[in-house]
Amino acid sequence: MRVVDFVIGAGWVIFWVGWLAASAGVKRGQRGRGNWARFAGVRVVLILVVVLLVRLRMLTAHGVGHVKDPVLWGVGLAIWVLGLGLAVWARIYLGRNWGMPTSTKEDPELVTSGPYRTIRHPIYTGILLAMIGSAIAVSVWWLIAVALIGGYFIYSALVEERNMTRLFPGAYPEYQQSTKMLIPVIF
Repeated sequence: MRVVDFVIGAGWVIFWVGWLAASAGVKRGQRGRGNWARFAGVRVVLILVVVLLVRLRMLTAHGVGHVKDPVLWGVGLAIWVLGLGLAVWARIYLGRNWGMPTSTKEDPELVTSGPYRTIRHPIYTGILLAMIGSAIAVSVWWLIAVALIGGYFIYSALVEERNMTRLFPGAYPEYQQSTKMLIPVIF
């Protein structure tokens, strides 16, 4: 196993364990306002596809589609670090307002500082960027997970934007005009 594979694999595990642990102190969700349970099947399918890819060793460094260039290892690792860094930075700025995708919190607040100053959904952007970094450094098969999870994140972002417009009818449309959904300057 290459060092970059170990670093990225262990890094993902540490990221997700920390992410789940950080969810302990968030605000309670409003009953009947979240779509988490309604779309649980989609989430299960996404998780099963990623687990299957891992089980088939398609997301690790062996076989067809796997990166062998040390320059790409470095570039991919750097993009992976930037992506996870952005996601963590955004999570810190959300504080207790963080929740599962498409959920609504009690006493919600509109966060527009830190990474939210330019990107409305920087956690999604950061995770996707880290996955793209994994594809560059480890295996192009990661792009399957990027496409699946990217589609889910775009759907979630659109649902969240409708909810935020409903919760903050004066402030959110103005915020939308001054920021991009996922990619600064472009989208």
